[in-house]
Amino acid sequence: MQLENIGQHLLKIIENQVDAATRNWLEEKIEVITSNQSTKDLYLTYSLIATRIKSKDSVVINSSGSDVFLYLQTQEANIQQVVRIYLLVRVLEADSEFFTPKVANIIQVADTSELETFLKFLILLPNPENYKAAAVEALRTNIAIIFNAIASNNPYPSLFFNDQQWNQMYLKTAFMQGDLSAISDIDKRANRDLTRIISDYAHERWAASRDIDPYFWRPVSKFLDGTLLDDMKCLLDSDDSRENRAGALCCYYSDAPEAKKLLENHQDLITQIENKEISWEQLKE
Repeated sequence: MQLENIGQHLLKIIENQVDAATRNWLEEKIEVITSNQSTKDLYLTYSLIATRIKSKDSVVINSSGSDVFLYLQTQEANIQQVVRIYLLVRVLEADSEFFTPKVANIIQVADTSELETFLKFLILLPNPENYKAAAVEALRTNIAIIFNAIASNNPYPSLFFNDQQWNQMYLKTAFMQGDLSAISDIDKRANRDLTRIISDYAHERWAASRDIDPYFWRPVSKFLDGTLLDDMKCLLDSDDSRENRAGALCCYYSDAPEAKKLLENHQDLITQIENKEISWEQLKE
């Protein structure tokens, strides 16, 4: 994802959807904040944007081809959110050294809506890696809207979380019955520790006679051995057709000969995968 000229892209949207009086107010506030290095005015302006821009209409994008615009569309950004992120981008561009820790501290002072915006659009901020601590802190919340802001359709965790942090996010998404398919780069970030966690969690759920989202198994394909092979056999032999498909997908995309052997008695599933009738995307539908 190449995100360039972010401030200019956001400004173009603002110019098209925000009235002149509000744009002038915003630019005046940015001047005060940057000239005075005012943390108080930064937080106050970030909050007051909701009183100046009542509409939460989705942004209208007339240009195509920009990754910035594509990301805003993916996150269903509204104009309030765009203005808030524009404010942060501008102050960081003006004085990164002073404002970076102040922007990172928004997680401590923002309300739910303000925090959701901050987390959803971290990737648009200059030097987004500077806000990793705030992003990881968000994993501790039990508020779905806040957790989903960092976990769903957000490339930030894939780019900046270590395996432990990424695994925590993946497992908590399952705990919270979130949409696992909305997590970015599952195949890329799959790791052996995560597969062990997935298997352990599945055994706990099975022991309690509780269901598991079949999509949960997606990261295990590269690591099928031992207990995980037994898990695949359970999925393939299950009375639940979605579990059958999940097990088949895991084994089909595995390089392990033992996994391929498990599929030998399930030619119908192999055929459906090869005909693109079964896929991880289809499994979630």
